[in-house]
Amino acid sequence: MTKQASHGAVARLLSVFLLVCLAGCGSTGRLPQAAVEETLGLGWRLQDAAKVSQGGEDISQPGFAATGWMAATVPGTVLTSLVNNGVYPEPLYGQNNRPSVIPDSLCRTSYWYRTEFTPPAEFAGQHVWLNLAGINFIAEVWVNGRAVGNVRGAFVRGVFDITENVEPGQTACVAVHIFPPPHPGVPHEHTVTAGMGGNGGILSEDGPTFLCTLGWDWMPAMRDRDMGIWRKLTVSASGPVVLRDPWVSSDLKGGEADLTVETTASNVTDQAIDGELHGEFSGVRFDAPVTLAARETKVVRLKAADCPQLHLPHPRLWWPNGYGPANLYRMRLWFGADGAVSDVKDVTFGVRKITYAVAGSENLTISVNGVPVMCKGGDWGMDEAMKRIPRDRLEAQIRLHRDANLNMIRNWVGQSSSDDFYELCDQYGIMVWDEFFQPNRSDGPDVLDTAMYLENVRDKVRRFRGHPSIVIWCGRNESDPAPAAVEEGIARIMAEEDPTRLYHPNSAQGRGVRSGGPYCWRTPRSFYVFGEAFKTEVGSVSVPTIEAIHAMMPAEDWETVNDDWAEHDLARGAAEGRRLTPMYPDLIAQRYGAVANLPDFVRKAQLANYEAFRAMFEGRFAKLFNPCTGVLTWMSNPAQPSFVWQLYSYDLEPNASLFAVKKACEPVHIQMNQNDFHVMVINHMPRRFEAMAARAAVYDMDGQLKAEQRIVISAEPSAATDYGEIEWPTDLSPVHFVKLELRDRQGRLVSDNFYWRARPDREDDFTELQKMPTVPLDCQVVRHDEGDKCLLDVALANSSNAVALLAHIQLRRSSGQRVLPVFYGDNYVSLLPGEQRSISVEAATADLQGEEPAITVDGWNVTTADRSFGNVTIAANKDAKVESKPRGIWTVLRQSASQATKPATRPLQSN
Repeated sequence: MTKQASHGAVARLLSVFLLVCLAGCGSTGRLPQAAVEETLGLGWRLQDAAKVSQGGEDISQPGFAATGWMAATVPGTVLTSLVNNGVYPEPLYGQNNRPSVIPDSLCRTSYWYRTEFTPPAEFAGQHVWLNLAGINFIAEVWVNGRAVGNVRGAFVRGVFDITENVEPGQTACVAVHIFPPPHPGVPHEHTVTAGMGGNGGILSEDGPTFLCTLGWDWMPAMRDRDMGIWRKLTVSASGPVVLRDPWVSSDLKGGEADLTVETTASNVTDQAIDGELHGEFSGVRFDAPVTLAARETKVVRLKAADCPQLHLPHPRLWWPNGYGPANLYRMRLWFGADGAVSDVKDVTFGVRKITYAVAGSENLTISVNGVPVMCKGGDWGMDEAMKRIPRDRLEAQIRLHRDANLNMIRNWVGQSSSDDFYELCDQYGIMVWDEFFQPNRSDGPDVLDTAMYLENVRDKVRRFRGHPSIVIWCGRNESDPAPAAVEEGIARIMAEEDPTRLYHPNSAQGRGVRSGGPYCWRTPRSFYVFGEAFKTEVGSVSVPTIEAIHAMMPAEDWETVNDDWAEHDLARGAAEGRRLTPMYPDLIAQRYGAVANLPDFVRKAQLANYEAFRAMFEGRFAKLFNPCTGVLTWMSNPAQPSFVWQLYSYDLEPNASLFAVKKACEPVHIQMNQNDFHVMVINHMPRRFEAMAARAAVYDMDGQLKAEQRIVISAEPSAATDYGEIEWPTDLSPVHFVKLELRDRQGRLVSDNFYWRARPDREDDFTELQKMPTVPLDCQVVRHDEGDKCLLDVALANSSNAVALLAHIQLRRSSGQRVLPVFYGDNYVSLLPGEQRSISVEAATADLQGEEPAITVDGWNVTTADRSFGNVTIAANKDAKVESKPRGIWTVLRQSASQATKPATRPLQSN
């Protein structure tokens, strides 16, 4: 058969390939198999184009001698391949990313990728497609000696019909010539002396690319600007009609839902085709006739009014985290002609209704399925600095957000857009504030090539609009889209491609929305002072565990806040309040006492983490829906090992910040406002809770109960209810503690909270905490694995007469190496005298690498005895003890001493 075979002959071959019977319109008909799509992930080679004399005609020929080429990581950036080949050290460890180690010239040349593959023999007689899910920045694509097309921009797909270029069953070659952004810019190097400097720069003229790779105040410049084939490349086949960009939207009314199914159908032959679009989901089958002229492409749209099967009388709704299950449906669509299947697409969708305002207010107020939702979340600058984002890592990151009781991620400037990202947000009930590709105008000039920019915008919308997690499209970070052609173009695209969602042009203004931080550590009371309704950026320094610090830099830098710390984001800039000298270490010493060494700094920083991040959310909740409707921490996810703006460290270990947020964001929550010391109950739920018992108890620093108040309360729906100020005894110690509890009418604990407070005459002096005695906790561990999960229950008991402050447990392998990631039910917990607490621990059994699990314990004034429980041990974390290092060795540099000129020898690792 020739490649010019008729569409009837192609259809007959597909009937063999896909094994489908289309007889009948009921739910009993057999479904077609999913279309075959093969990923081209192995055998790739890479070379600097300046070192290659041949062109694409030769390079893309099977059998081309790629002498001197290196193995390429695909998906992956150019720098990822260079690091994996040992050309350069791990950039994110120590100061390895300095230009003296990894030259910035990497982003000023082009690169060739090539691999050979064999299209499946079953593809014979079909149309064969090459699919590029994402490259950066421009790609010329060649197959078997012929140019098949270009891709322009990091967020647009490349889909090429290569039927005429390949023979199924025969070896073929694909070569991709990757070109860098034309304006890569000159990075600012982060040092103690120079500070974090300005963000971004001229790279933003290029538009749809990874703008932050020129350097931001949370990530140094990536020397290749993340150019490369950063998403997967696949080959697939279809018949004469191909389906693109299917999506399902829903209209929810009175508990019933009407679905709209839409897809683009393209006839890729020179003959007219009469066929049918078929669909099936949850046992429901529907069909619609479709006629396509030769080479015609049309949007096929089916509505419930015309297709009764798309009316759902009792839909399973998709809810954001904390409000109900994130139910999802899966639909299979296929196009049939001449008695066989031409193309098959699967689409996942959720049934939900989003509205953006409530009566009597102009503020952005998101309601889901008629329920007002307080948007609690975090900003993502980028998922990972070098786009190393396998699905399991991304799932751990999003699960940590779910576990922290958050319900929104802001995809800042669209830098984290990927199929896995949206699929996992759908699955975990995380709403997405999704943005396009322009930074604040002060961080970079406007786009030059508006046509390319808008092509990337449109393709992103078409590609991801079917995800129920996306609730807002935003045009630009902290500015209006520009120039005018971009602003007008985005508005037009939104109206054409997705009129179901709100398009909000500017992340810093309109409808009560504000950005602008502050981004530095502040006292808890300062977080209660604000006027805006929806805060898209507010942050604080967030120091990781001592083990995470050990893993991010060589030992010679542990005890000195130097340029290595600046490279990991702690230097003069927004996180430091833009002071002329390093602010945060000085502030820690003033608030909690002089820092003796790194273990002492970390334990004091965890107190600061907990104070700031809990107040960041509790301060907003004190004005729940009056006016506060949303608060997003800048940031929740780190792109590199960092000291600032994160809930967990780069290696996925939570610090105190995550558990402070988890506490503050409980669905029903009791809190003490730290500006006026009123007790409030925050009820995010849409129903009233009655006859709840609230208790507020005040303890001296020696653990003695000094005062206690009990009241019976009702928690109003979707509201903050104030129950008045705590009554303070007059004879309190300079620092004292407050324990809050909220129980339901059956006496079950709904929420508790624990605060440390200084007397009003010295409200920022917590140095007395250094005098607290060490508390030996009684600890027990029970292991009960399920399937591929290692599950532990860790019981902590304080049998002493003193308060145990911020006890922290950590899962390790028996050899002492941390297990990462780990999901803790709680952590950084404080125990009163006689109090007990149980913490659940979950990890993948495979991550134990055949060793037994071991729990370590540390905290502000906490230790424990070493014990074995058969298949698990528990011990004090010796590295976290202040006594583990000499005192007085801590140094904070006010000026750079020197800059690294050679790579650090220890690779980035999980310790």
